[in-house]
Amino acid sequence: MKKCISTVACFFVFTFLAPLKGQTCTTFCLDHGDRPVFGRNYDYMVEDGLVIINKRGVTKASTLGRLAWTSKYGSATFNQYGREFPIGGMNEAGLVVEPMVLLETQYPLPDTRPGIHPLQWIQYQLDMFSTVEEVIASDRQMRISGSGKYSGIHFLVCDTTGNCATIEFIGNKLVYHTKERMPVKTLTNSIYAESVSFWEKNEIPQPDKFRSIERFIHVANVVENYDAKKTKSPIDFAFTILKSVEHPSKTQWSIVYDPKNLSTYFRTLGNQRIRHFDLKSFDLSCSTPVRVLDVQAEVSGDISGEFIDYTYQINRNLVGEAFRKTPSLSHFPNGYLDIRASYPDEMTSCVD
Repeated sequence: MKKCISTVACFFVFTFLAPLKGQTCTTFCLDHGDRPVFGRNYDYMVEDGLVIINKRGVTKASTLGRLAWTSKYGSATFNQYGREFPIGGMNEAGLVVEPMVLLETQYPLPDTRPGIHPLQWIQYQLDMFSTVEEVIASDRQMRISGSGKYSGIHFLVCDTTGNCATIEFIGNKLVYHTKERMPVKTLTNSIYAESVSFWEKNEIPQPDKFRSIERFIHVANVVENYDAKKTKSPIDFAFTILKSVEHPSKTQWSIVYDPKNLSTYFRTLGNQRIRHFDLKSFDLSCSTPVRVLDVQAEVSGDISGEFIDYTYQINRNLVGEAFRKTPSLSHFPNGYLDIRASYPDEMTSCVD
């Protein structure tokens, strides 16, 4: 196993050195009474993806070694560069974790804490925690590891109580805003504190890279003025917000999470019909197969019954397409892609 971990770590060390200049993502959380509703636009150059139903009771290890855990919660994630490395998702406790590019990111320097890559960090949080406070506190036990110049991301995290937090890595340290330090539950591609400052002044800086501040101000105003009593469907309202800030050719996925009901709704650039599924519809014990769905599948409505059993080949096909369509990753050899796709088979196991 140690040899396997070492080999995987050597291959994965370059995995997230892909410039993410095309990402102009937007996230927010609406307070619909005691029912939070979380919206997310994923803007990128690659449309391929899998929705994956991850299981509880699974032992896993960081690709960097030293950090191992057993998942406490099942989750539904959207994955593009392979299973166990999600672009975001929600777990069965109603915790939502979604990333966005932040070029100013400076991840922690190496120290005594075990390290974990940014996308695997997302899966770890969904595997282990149910509240925003737990996610923030996890920084004491491990450190997110990566090259901020290329893989810099920050996160909007929310739980079933409607408590949210922005999590950023500035000056090699975790910086977060939550509760009274978080005046609006919105995040785009700029440092949260700077975004809030421009929002409060109603001022758009020039230049405004990725139209980040413009999108932040627009969504923040809608979120702040949201009146649950006047809205029959917060899900539809959330999709309306996402539509208002989408990129005509790069918004690949628009996703709305309903944490109280454990429901996920989404549409894609190639299929604008809204699909939805209920996490409670799935057996989340690891004694049963992992279930997956092609995010581009020509389906609509309740798609809970459209998921199929996961196979290595499905994961390999996804990894191959995503790397081929990402210019900075297209040179990786098939041997690397094989190892990346085999990570779930080689480095995870069910303990039920």
